[in-house]
Amino acid sequence: MSELNYLNSINQRFRGFYPVVVDIETAGFNEQTDALLEIAAITLKMDSHGWIHLNETRHFHIEPFKGSLLNPESLAFTGIDPTNPLRSAVSEYEALNAIFEMVRKGIKDTGCNCAIMVAHNATFDFKFMMAAIERTSLKHSPFHPFATFDTATLSGLILGQTVLAKACKAAGINFDNIQAHSALYDTEQTAVLFCELVNRWKRLGGWPPKFTDNTEK
Repeated sequence: MSELNYLNSINQRFRGFYPVVVDIETAGFNEQTDALLEIAAITLKMDSHGWIHLNETRHFHIEPFKGSLLNPESLAFTGIDPTNPLRSAVSEYEALNAIFEMVRKGIKDTGCNCAIMVAHNATFDFKFMMAAIERTSLKHSPFHPFATFDTATLSGLILGQTVLAKACKAAGINFDNIQAHSALYDTEQTAVLFCELVNRWKRLGGWPPKFTDNTEK
């Protein structure tokens, strides 16, 4: 394998991390007490030329865990009705287990070491996922235990915008405010945004890195 092809593999692009885009919708801001209501995850792939694209998707409506709180203001903001039988909601365990199976397969297929969460304002989604993992006693999470890629930070640096809708528009990506706050839609838009930011850096000549020969002449 040439050095260029080696650097254009996803396991080399992110130092062995396998990026997985995640969005979580909740019934509040406290991961210990407020219900996790919806989650979506999208894996990414890199072609032979080093361009990154969306790959597989998993999306679930979640049953509020026993004793969890449902903040009316949060429900009004997301438009989620936890009592709607048409949601076909599953348990936190079922949703996370299915997502983790997809992620572990991606890690194995790409030769990466572990997954890393990509999310917009990633701290929020990460803490809710970690709390759900603890509640369900799921073992061996495929995600890095504390590192994330935050598209709000990356967008602020590259686009001058930190709000997802504004960052997408600044990047030339359509954004439908009516569909926003659906975990599936927000994950798809965040994934498209992350791919655009990574690919834009490549188009600008920032990847693969230019190595300088420092040998004395």
